[in-house]
Amino acid sequence: MREVISSVVIGAGMVFVLLGVFGIYRFSNFYSRILIAAKVDTVGFITICAGVIIRQGFSWFSLKVVLLMAVAMIINPVVTHAIAHSAYYGGYRIHGEGSNNDADS
Repeated sequence: MREVISSVVIGAGMVFVLLGVFGIYRFSNFYSRILIAAKVDTVGFITICAGVIIRQGFSWFSLKVVLLMAVAMIINPVVTHAIAHSAYYGGYRIHGEGSNNDADS
């Protein structure tokens, strides 16, 4: 039973990542794409890790996976912010969305 549940959770994580990759191409500007990429990466990774924990049972290995999940939850938003921040201050702006654009001011 545990194998079936873990396979469903891992499969859901893989489907989420796959659909997220296609969703990245739907957006037209850098800032929207980096937002979606960060969410897909974090949620997909956590879902797949949760499936691995269910499959292996609760042990030292599971504790290591939980620590990896915690590190990913802390580091991924920070890295995404740093990339977007450096792009903004490096002069990358969104063009073609009208004169009321917050990024232009």
